[in-house]
Amino acid sequence: MTARPENPTKTHDFVGIGLGPFNLGLACLTEPIDELDGVFLESKPDFEWHAGMFLEGAHLQTPFMSDLVTLADPTSPYSFLNYLKEKGRLYSFYIRENFYPLRVEYDDYCRWAANKLSSVRFSTTVANVTYEDGLYVVKTTAGDVYRARRLVLGTGTSPHYPDAVQGLGGDFFHNSRYMQNKAELQKKDSITIVGSGQSAAEIYYDLLAEIDVHGYRLNWVTRSPRFFPLEYTKLTLEMTSPEYIDYYRELPEATRYRLTAQQKGLFKGIDGDLINEIFDLLYQKNLGGPVPTRLLTNSSLNSAAYENGTYTLSFRQEEQEKDYDLQTQGLVLATGYKYAEPEFLTPVKDRLRYDTQGNFDVARNYSIDTTGRGVFLQNAGVHTHSITSPDLGMGAYRNAYIIRELLGTEYYPVEKTIAFQEFSV
Repeated sequence: MTARPENPTKTHDFVGIGLGPFNLGLACLTEPIDELDGVFLESKPDFEWHAGMFLEGAHLQTPFMSDLVTLADPTSPYSFLNYLKEKGRLYSFYIRENFYPLRVEYDDYCRWAANKLSSVRFSTTVANVTYEDGLYVVKTTAGDVYRARRLVLGTGTSPHYPDAVQGLGGDFFHNSRYMQNKAELQKKDSITIVGSGQSAAEIYYDLLAEIDVHGYRLNWVTRSPRFFPLEYTKLTLEMTSPEYIDYYRELPEATRYRLTAQQKGLFKGIDGDLINEIFDLLYQKNLGGPVPTRLLTNSSLNSAAYENGTYTLSFRQEEQEKDYDLQTQGLVLATGYKYAEPEFLTPVKDRLRYDTQGNFDVARNYSIDTTGRGVFLQNAGVHTHSITSPDLGMGAYRNAYIIRELLGTEYYPVEKTIAFQEFSV
């Protein structure tokens, strides 16, 4: 849905800013609710989700039921299964016997859903948000004004670049732009990937598969002690539950931040099957002789320099406490994503809550404003809601919760207990 002029006198129940999977799910779930009038603003001209990582065969790390709506409303017309039915692929998906949608397929599903909605405005960039006469006033760069009683922020996270590469020249790039840069990257004599998560592993496997075709040297370097697999056992998955949110929310702030660092392997690890496939591919390629590739762990990137088409990367081997340099022509940073508070919120900062670390103090109901019911946050709450914050499977739960807050009544049943285990004593 393209942007269209807004009636400046109209007051919406809420404005959603940003349209990633979480706010898109909220748009789908609020579409049939006559009592709620909302509009969603997205600066991009169309829905886009990690397009730079559409490697062949790459799939989600969560099952298809973690779509935009199913875990809140299994009867919704915006479900992944209904998408497959309309596309004529439902039986093929059934015969495939694989619960995990392909990444490019999930992106197409989200586009399909977005194009069905009347509340979405693409190509609409928010300039600033003010609070006037009891309403949030959202002004766009095009001059349109949207007024609403509440806001739902879904601007998501941005690619993170380590301090070591700030101001660094050359043509290095973040993994989020891998596919559009892959062809040029493979023309280089050497390539280094920095990072240890799923994206780094997918890129390493992709480049390793074609290493003998292009003849480059390939390095994979991570500061982690090992190439951690994503922990995906069922009792661990119970940590994506209402009970664990309740438990985690009541912990002291310092404890929550400590756990945030410790729990990265629960949502930032590598698919175990992919780790095994990488080993098998290394084994296969080494049958013909040593493959020009290195895998290095415990290595923190401290500094980087660029000269005459070559990067000199300076690492610290943390366990040995030794420094070493690595030279490479191609550099891919699989260094994750980080949330940055949108600048358009500056005029209303006095209405928002922050913790001692300067991050949003996200309440149990996902609000971040001083009233506890005016501004809600999608994602960006690992420090308050643990691994449930970025988890696609908890998106529908969070949206059902937010809808209950927006309406004042429970439209979609909000689960309170689903876990067999007890997290608190």
